[in-house]
Amino acid sequence: MATTLVIAGASSGVGKTTFATGLVLALKNRGRKVQPFKVGPDYLDPTYHSRASGLPSRNLDTWMLPPQNLLELYQRVAKSVDICLVEGVMGLYDGKNGRDEDGSTAALAKLLGAPVVVVMDVGKLSRTAGAIALGLQKFDPKLNLAGFLLNNVGSATHYKWVQQAIEAATGLPVLGGLPKNRKYALPERHLGLVPAGEGLKEGELEATLAKLAEEIAHMVDLDALERLATTASFEQTRVSPKLFPAEPLSKIVRLGLAYDAAFGFYYQDNLDLLQAWGAEIVPFSPMVDQELPPNLDGLYIGGGFPEVFARDLAANQAMHQAIREFAWQGLPVYAECGGLMYLCQALVDFEGRVYPMVGLLPYRTVMQNRRLKIGYAEASACSGHPLVEPGTILRGHEFHWSLLESDFDPVSAAYLIPAQGNRPEGWLHGNVLASYLHLHFGSDHRLAPRLVQWCAENRIG
Repeated sequence: MATTLVIAGASSGVGKTTFATGLVLALKNRGRKVQPFKVGPDYLDPTYHSRASGLPSRNLDTWMLPPQNLLELYQRVAKSVDICLVEGVMGLYDGKNGRDEDGSTAALAKLLGAPVVVVMDVGKLSRTAGAIALGLQKFDPKLNLAGFLLNNVGSATHYKWVQQAIEAATGLPVLGGLPKNRKYALPERHLGLVPAGEGLKEGELEATLAKLAEEIAHMVDLDALERLATTASFEQTRVSPKLFPAEPLSKIVRLGLAYDAAFGFYYQDNLDLLQAWGAEIVPFSPMVDQELPPNLDGLYIGGGFPEVFARDLAANQAMHQAIREFAWQGLPVYAECGGLMYLCQALVDFEGRVYPMVGLLPYRTVMQNRRLKIGYAEASACSGHPLVEPGTILRGHEFHWSLLESDFDPVSAAYLIPAQGNRPEGWLHGNVLASYLHLHFGSDHRLAPRLVQWCAENRIG
């Protein structure tokens, strides 16, 4: 089993992704095979991990995933690499709520028995950094907090002062730091980071990551971090397979996957599960392609940034017609968040411009400048749901800046949200299932095989 290290943060915005991505590449440059992970439901940070590692980054979420399911997903890939590097979410102890650790980086680290190194932004701190570090150390004695990394260091003297304060207060090592340097700041927009490489010239991101890895190798004690990773105390007992079949099944359906700059929010484990249960994944671009790939049995249109690429999506009327005709034949269409927006009548962007979309759903989605919907949600499946029995509670995540002009029709709702007075969520009509809810198929062992079965049962010919 691979060694494991968790890179956490004292808070959001301290530079976790910068450090994690740079460390992945710096370790890879040492000849290590590095498997990156991200705590929580984030789709964007993993794009940087993947570009640095050459392996798909994967999400580990202790709120959405039952512990045994999470461990199955983790063990499945950890056994074939040298080191697992896990980037945390928000602050070290931040999770689903303020009462307990559910969904937090700390909870995941304890489940894996992994040591934690905390990134601190010390740009406006010196000795006070010791007090913050001591609080992080003492808050949960069961956590293996093993050291600290510093970001936004002002000078060699500043580094020394902060290091002295933290090590005197905690007895734990400061393992390196990065100076104040905006050239490594990763680009952001309304949902978080811009996906890795978007809008850059060929090789530009790789050049930036190479410089970051070089700086990390010079400024951080990689030997110490590798030694720490070997101290992970994860019980290497075999987890009984529940999510995956004992052996991958023969391909029984062709599943079209909307994948381009507008649609890229997919958990890698979702795709792996679908393939293991018999789906051949066939990518296509709603922005560019004029027709769907041939002989598809279903469509999976995930989240992304349709609002950013609304002009291109609207202009591709041929794809709109192809998707409408596909659905009219009774073939399954599964869409999440950005996919839902794309299937609606129109999308209204931040400036109020209206762009026609596919038109399968009788709604318009409108971008909001100030109202962001982000957070976990429990949803009760409505009657007719193709993936689970009615009343099944599914755990998912919402992550969007758009709203419907009118509420979902309760008669055609895909889900009810019990915590919000049974608010109707999503659209379930015939063969179309679309919702703002992002589902991790590892959260319920029925989701992936039933999506494949849904496609197989409705294939034509």
